[in-house]
Amino acid sequence: MKKKNPSNREDDKEKINGPKSMMNKKKKNMKRLGGAAGLSLEAFVNAKSNSSSSFSNPAIIKKQRELYKNAKYVSKFKKKLKQQHQPNELPSDVRPSEDENKTQEGSKMMNKNTRSKNSLKELYEKRREEEERATVEREAILKEKKEGRERAESRRKEAREKMFKKTRHGQPVMKYRIEHLLQAVLGSNGNSTDKNL
Repeated sequence: MKKKNPSNREDDKEKINGPKSMMNKKKKNMKRLGGAAGLSLEAFVNAKSNSSSSFSNPAIIKKQRELYKNAKYVSKFKKKLKQQHQPNELPSDVRPSEDENKTQEGSKMMNKNTRSKNSLKELYEKRREEEERATVEREAILKEKKEGRERAESRRKEAREKMFKKTRHGQPVMKYRIEHLLQAVLGSNGNSTDKNL
């Protein structure tokens, strides 16, 4: 047997791949990296901070949409509040004189501040009452579901105990099994007659 020298192996590789393929790989890598020197520092920073790159990230897009939607809702809410608190503007024919206006403006500002405080309290109280009602309803529904589950579980437990009863010889007690089958048949007949009606 002949032993191959490791130096011969390298020569064989060069013969197979050739020095040209190595040069091609280097050229491809250089192209991929953006030239001989790679990316400049400025180009790298610009590429990273470019806002168009954030649009390709779905998480950022989702957050921006959410922010925009929330801002829209907030602005609508503020507009509605302003509309509620603004007194109706009177036409110029019906407007009182300037002296009366000045005295009324002071009283209006006082009224407006107290009105806005009262209305905010009312809004808060209404929302709180609605939330309390909703929580009470939710709790009642959950309680009802829980009781229903417990009843069904107890029924299943009883039926299971009956089905697994054995005689003293180890045979299953057929009485309960036959009753179960009879109830199933009667239940299916009752459902089919309801459908026919």
